[in-house]
Amino acid sequence: MFWMKKVVVGDAERVLVYRNRRIERVLGPGVHKLNDFKRDLELAVHSIANSQYAGNDGESLIPSLGDKLQDYFVLADIGNDEVGLMLRNGRIADVLAPGTRRLYWKGLATIEIRAIALSDGLEMEREVVNGLRQLGYLDRVAVAGNVPTESAGLLFVDGKFLRRLEAGAYAFWNLRKNVAVEIVELRVQSMEVSGQELLTRDKVSLRVNLAASLRVTDPVAARTQVAKYTEHVYRELQYGLRKAISSKTLDELLGDKASLDADIFAYVRGPIGAVGVEVLGVGVKDVILPGEMKDILNGVVQAEKTAQANVIRRREEANATRSLLNTAKLIEESPVLMRLKELEALEKITEKIDKLTVFGGLEGVMKQLVSLKGNG
Repeated sequence: MFWMKKVVVGDAERVLVYRNRRIERVLGPGVHKLNDFKRDLELAVHSIANSQYAGNDGESLIPSLGDKLQDYFVLADIGNDEVGLMLRNGRIADVLAPGTRRLYWKGLATIEIRAIALSDGLEMEREVVNGLRQLGYLDRVAVAGNVPTESAGLLFVDGKFLRRLEAGAYAFWNLRKNVAVEIVELRVQSMEVSGQELLTRDKVSLRVNLAASLRVTDPVAARTQVAKYTEHVYRELQYGLRKAISSKTLDELLGDKASLDADIFAYVRGPIGAVGVEVLGVGVKDVILPGEMKDILNGVVQAEKTAQANVIRRREEANATRSLLNTAKLIEESPVLMRLKELEALEKITEKIDKLTVFGGLEGVMKQLVSLKGNG
């Protein structure tokens, strides 16, 4: 009959039949004959190889087909506080944002829609993370990161701190909410405060370099109580160094550096500890004097050393004179000692003479020697 229309539908196809531009039925695989007496039929052929319905009238099909909808489609209806996963033959194939409604063809593949309530928590299951990573979707819909050992992760949602993360791998849904993960280092760190121009109590200008070692003990406080805890620690070290230097004279600074380090440590420990950071130690590395002050100080040191040398020299001279006086007294009181001294003198003289002729024996020599000494 000429008013009948023959429609052939393949295995990977579906045909939507519209009469007077309204949906009438869906044709599955096979040969179909349709009454088109009034020429009011329209046919829309769709491939179901991609599963997702590609027409623009998906929202109107849902109420129009009613109970027959489930014979041909899987409806994905994701709430505003949910995220959806479309599984094709048991594997994640798509991610549906909150508030999404979408139709998927039944037939070639097994389609499953899994809705995940974001109110139950934003952390993603490991299986979901792996599936989305393989699809290349993970960075689009999630914030993923690793928290290293000896570090802490801080989870913020819409700018509010939510919880602390221990070492490990994490991923969180980033749909309809602004999710961020920050890493805080918990290992010992070093910090230097260099090139500080300061005045001592006696108005001497110095340039000082300070080194400190510290570690974060409360990462939540370090991140939430101040904008940047490193800048806060640096500023407090500056204040502590300035207070310690201004309270001492130059001589006190140069004479007792250990007390300077202790004073700085006492100044900074409280303010820095209040933001969750522990100061393990501080130390002044360099104290640099201006050129003219360095010359003056060198002159003072040289004068002090010269005075000390003169004192030592005079003390040694006095000791030598006292020793000679004691020797003279002993010689005066002992003729035998006097004789020994004369023999020592003779020995020294004979060491410098190549040839010596003696007349009158040793006694005569000694008398002549004494006589020479007396005449001299």
